[in-house]
Formats: sequence, structure tokens, C-alpha cells
Amino acid sequence: MADIKIEVTLYEGYRGAERPSSFLFEGNMVHVIRIQQTWVEEEHKTRAQKRFFVVRGSDQYVYRLYCDLGSGEWFYQSRESDLN
Repeated sequence: MADIKIEVTLYEGYRGAERPSSFLFEGNMVHVIRIQQTWVEEEHKTRAQKRFFVVRGSDQYVYRLYCDLGSGEWFYQSRESDLN
């Protein structure tokens, strides 16, 4: 399954670091309850960078989202049941 472009509302802290605070998924607004993990990946050949976030949503699912740092666009990659 291809990654899906999504609309994300960002929170920008005092350091200027952006993180998702909510996003639109399948027509529903999902609020980010907690960021569980974050990291940056760089593609070897193109040097394109993506910032990944694993977040717990207000709908009790855990999502993997990422921002393409070159374009600023956000994408949904996966969703799993939150068993915690």
C-alpha cells in the first residue's frame, strides 16, 4: 500500500521544532495524545530526508506518520490497534 498524503495541524514549541498535534484521517480529526517515537531517515542516493513520528491518537490507534522535509508534505504510513 502506498503512503497517503494527509493534512496535519502542527505544534511549534519554543525551540521551533514542529510536531503533529492533530491530523485528518479518513474524514475524521485525530488528536495526538502522545508521541511515542521520532526519528529522521535519509535516502542514500537522493539525500531526501523524512521525519517519522509514531503517535497515539485520540481514537485509540497508534499511527506512523512522516513529513517529507524537502516538500513539507505529511503522509500516513500505517495504523495499528493500541494494545497498551
